[in-house]
Parts: sequence; structure tokens; C-alpha cells
Amino acid sequence: MATRRVPLHHGSTVRRAGRWYRLAEPDWSDPLDSGYSQAGGGRWNAPGAFPVLYLNDTAATARLQVLHKLAGLPYAPEDLNPDEQHDLVSVDVPDNAYLDCISDSGLTLLGLPASYPRHANGRPVSHATCRPVGQQAWDDGLPGIACRSVAGGATRTNEELAFFDRAHQPHPTATARAPFADWWWDTRTEDRSANA
Repeated sequence: MATRRVPLHHGSTVRRAGRWYRLAEPDWSDPLDSGYSQAGGGRWNAPGAFPVLYLNDTAATARLQVLHKLAGLPYAPEDLNPDEQHDLVSVDVPDNAYLDCISDSGLTLLGLPASYPRHANGRPVSHATCRPVGQQAWDDGLPGIACRSVAGGATRTNEELAFFDRAHQPHPTATARAPFADWWWDTRTEDRSANA
């Protein structure tokens, strides 16, 4: 597939494909239902704006996301009922050119700090700053945004993918779903080469 040309004012793209991971509440019958983020919004979409499926590049990044959600609370995931915690869904993502919020140059073209997900002074880059970028990417017809993970403890090698759920483009496919008790304790590292 040819690399999509993006308007200069809107940045560059990076190719992503292969195995990604989705955190899903145990009671979600369809873990790839992007309606949850459309209703409540997320980093790259305002509430009610457009549907986005938020994914992690590895199970290790998904673990960081769980810890990030509990940051500052007086308990850890191990202290909670495992039946009420996130399932981990393995997802195959179609090959495409996603908006580049990975490289320093890609971020700079978008008006975001090269130090993303934080400003140079250490302050987190807010949803309010990211959402206009997401809206422009949606309006430009891009398939989504590849970005550095914002989870606490993440490094520049931890990635997230905001997949835009459009009717006219190929969709991700769920290939497996593991309950929290099965995946949380698995310390294997995944081969990220399929996502590069």
C-alpha cells in the first residue's frame, strides 16, 4: 500500500500493522466497540466527536496503562477482584499509514512538543491540546494516530494506536481475549517487530 500524502500543515505518517492489544472491561460483549470512546472521548477525540479504538503495542504497555489508571490510589491491581478488572484482547490491525506522533519531527510538524507526552518542563500534554490534532486527522481522512504511550513508566519505545473507526476502511480483528488473572501475571515480552 502506498504511503498516504498528508497536507504539510498536518504532519507526516508512519506505517503500523500487526498485533496490538486492547484493554476491555469484562462485561463488554464487543471489546472492539469504539462507541465507548465516541461517547466519553479520549486523548485524540472529544466526547461525541468520532469513534476511536485505543490500542497498545504490547501487553507490557497495556500493563503500564492499568497501573496508570490506578496511579495515586491506595491500592494496586493485585488488591482488586480480578473478575472485575480488564481483559486483554489481542487485535490484528490492518497495515496503513497513521499520523506520526512518534518521531520528534512528526510531533513538531503538528505543533506538539518533541518531548511528548510531556512538555519540556515536565508538565503532561493535555487532552485539550491533543484533541484538535485528532479532529484534523479525522477530517483529513487519516486512518488514525500512532503515538508514544502516555502511561506512567512508559518509554519512547512504548506506543499506542488511536485507530479511527471509519466504515470505509479495513477494521482490526480480535484474535484472542484473556481475563485479567490469565494475562496480568504473564511476564513474557512480545516481539514488537510485527508492528514496525
